[in-house]
Amino acid sequence: MTASPPTAPSSNAPDSKPAPHKDDITDPRAIQLARIYALLRLALIVTVVVMLIWVVGDVLMVIFAATLVAVILHNLAGLVERHTRMPYWLALSTVVVVLIGALTGLIWSSGPEISEQAVKLRTALSEQARNLRDSMGHSSTGRMILDNLPTTLGGNEQTAGNAGFGSIAGSMTGFVSSAFGAAGTLAVILIAGLYFAISPDIYVNGMLRLIPHPYRKTSRTLLLTAGRTLWAWTAGQALDMTVVGLLSFIGLWCIGVPLALALGVVAGMANFIPYIGAFVGAVPAVLIGLSQGTREGVMVLGLYAAIQFFEGNVMAPLIQRHAVKMPPGLTILSQTIFGTILGIPGLILASPLTAALLATMDKATPKLDDDERV
Repeated sequence: MTASPPTAPSSNAPDSKPAPHKDDITDPRAIQLARIYALLRLALIVTVVVMLIWVVGDVLMVIFAATLVAVILHNLAGLVERHTRMPYWLALSTVVVVLIGALTGLIWSSGPEISEQAVKLRTALSEQARNLRDSMGHSSTGRMILDNLPTTLGGNEQTAGNAGFGSIAGSMTGFVSSAFGAAGTLAVILIAGLYFAISPDIYVNGMLRLIPHPYRKTSRTLLLTAGRTLWAWTAGQALDMTVVGLLSFIGLWCIGVPLALALGVVAGMANFIPYIGAFVGAVPAVLIGLSQGTREGVMVLGLYAAIQFFEGNVMAPLIQRHAVKMPPGLTILSQTIFGTILGIPGLILASPLTAALLATMDKATPKLDDDERV
């Protein structure tokens, strides 16, 4: 009698159970540990990102500014390419030449007048600041405010050797070196932005190669969404700046305020920063208006209030209908955060950066159902 060969163990045997899938885990302790692990991992990622921004924030702002320049040039060249059927490189060259020509023509025609008015504006503002400080020094409330303001803002809280507004003269060397540094940074941004615009696919594809293969399509979609959002925000803000600058110039000229052209340019440029820029652009005009008399100062204040009312209730809804809609509270909060961490560059670039982040988050996260909405 021959022995039967051993049979393979049945798949239903207790020792051959497959390992449980992570979705099949019902142990409350395991679920809690998984959640703790996910929270710790998220906290670590956020900490690394914040530290990276804190350490190399200036470099990141330069890269983002160059990217913004590249987005503008690329989309302008795309518009020329679609309407003229010329190659992309020729369309980009045409855009660059036109922009350089327009800037050169503006400097040639209005540069001397704008420069002269800018110098006069700075002198007039310094004189108004001194007069304001002197008038505040004649009241107890004003002296209390001055005693708690640093010398950089015209106050009395100073170290040995400083003398209020006189300390400005002593810091001219630092100002000149900062100006050269700003000019060099601007040159780097423009040159890098031009190179990004010449061959955007090289840089974008290089970034995508660093991303794991399963996430490349999603990352590509998010990058394209961020690029379209930056272009829409920039185009809308450029229109907004132009309208505010022209209305400010025309209104100040009609009122009879001196240096109307320079003040209009300041108002338009300052409006690149939403909300905060409106206040920054209005302060010099109001001070110059007060130097002409109380009536002129009140008229200038009313003019800027009317312009901002028109911009906020007419221009902004029209622009946001075709561009980017950002909640005001989130805009101001982002300006505060980026301005605190990265200084003036962070304050200037906070709005386009926030717009791009909002667009990518909206694309990457699922929509809320009706029963999930507040």
